[in-house]
Amino acid sequence: MVAATVTVILDGTPVRRWRHGAPREQRTAFGVVFQQPRLAADPRLRLAQLIAEPLLATGRREGSAERVAELAEAVGLTPDLLSRRPHEASDGQLQRACLARALVLRPRWLLCDEMTAMLDASTTAALVTVVEDYRRTTGAGVLAIGHDRTLLQRWCDRRVHWDDVAAEEPEARRP
Repeated sequence: MVAATVTVILDGTPVRRWRHGAPREQRTAFGVVFQQPRLAADPRLRLAQLIAEPLLATGRREGSAERVAELAEAVGLTPDLLSRRPHEASDGQLQRACLARALVLRPRWLLCDEMTAMLDASTTAALVTVVEDYRRTTGAGVLAIGHDRTLLQRWCDRRVHWDDVAAEEPEARRP
């Protein structure tokens, strides 16, 4: 079997370096919301710090408190929740904070990897609404990965099912 070569192109520019070696404009172009917020959140940080972390890491301290407050309101986190640490928040509250963190740098692309997998219906609807509002107002691209076909059919403009992709590639193994 021959190994495939993959070229990643972001906004017309090839990605040649990864992680901290990549140019800042490429590193900050993406916001990511992971399936398991407890694994994605630093347990030492309070939720406000968790949301602000990308701003501080990129040297954008000025206005960070206002941006955190704006996003906390958008995702439905009350000011009292912002002082909690991840272990003091519910999964839904923590996922809301993780979504706010993904949006804090105003990314051009948002990757939602099973973002709503462990959430109840009302929290799922609230987070999908936030992502849709962000997409509509900024023109950002959203890649939503998930197993909930009903949600994806209602949420996404286009859908690709793994079985369809695997059928096009004879070497691909089906899960």
